[in-house]
Amino acid sequence: MFALVPFVVVLVAALSIQVGVNFANDLADAARGADTEARIGPQRAVASGVITASDMRRGMIIAFGIAGIGGLYLIWYAGWPILVIGVVSIIAALGYTNGPIPYGYYGLGEVFVFIFFGLVATAGTRYVFSPSVPAAVWAGGVVMGLLAAAILEANNIRDIDTDVVAGKRTLAVILGRQRARKLYAATMVGAFVTIVFSVMLGFLPPMCMIALVVAPLSIPLIQTVFRETAGPPLIGVLKGTAQIQLFTGLLLSLGIVF
Repeated sequence: MFALVPFVVVLVAALSIQVGVNFANDLADAARGADTEARIGPQRAVASGVITASDMRRGMIIAFGIAGIGGLYLIWYAGWPILVIGVVSIIAALGYTNGPIPYGYYGLGEVFVFIFFGLVATAGTRYVFSPSVPAAVWAGGVVMGLLAAAILEANNIRDIDTDVVAGKRTLAVILGRQRARKLYAATMVGAFVTIVFSVMLGFLPPMCMIALVVAPLSIPLIQTVFRETAGPPLIGVLKGTAQIQLFTGLLLSLGIVF
């Protein structure tokens, strides 16, 4: 059953983990030399000297601390599985570009993003309100996971050249630019195909088809990925992909509710 306070706590905790992940990545990439002046994406705080490494580390700890405080409430409210989800999620967040084997440097970033920003986030949120996790939850998790992976793919396609120099073997680096472009297109299309088949199979209610109104917005993004190699257009793809995930999530939620 929906409850406002747990909803707000879940939202704050999830956002705090996202902020903590970004802080950790900024810190680790700067330490490993992955963020140089040749980088064509948005300015990174530690590498550019805007924020010191110690301040960024402090901010990361605060962000994960806020998530942890929220997690304590959610454990009390929904039970011990939330503890497992929270601990594993933070470990996965820190392991992306940190630790002895940073999986983001070995082509596994998209896999973990799909799992944790898609399946775990969606199913975990549902579990807070109900111990049952029906097929609709997993279908929605797949959609969100694919779009989250597409965001990372767009980011890594933009950074291919500088990542090669830095020795950062993202999936885009491993596949090469052309195949990485095809993967991005397949991931974007796959998210909307998942919605269609989930409705056809009865996993999602028919009203969820309303989310397909967002699908045409992916066409110019895919075209840009295949056409451009310069920074500014690909930064636009990154922003556009994130917006598509946001709108798709909102419309899927409305479809389920109504």
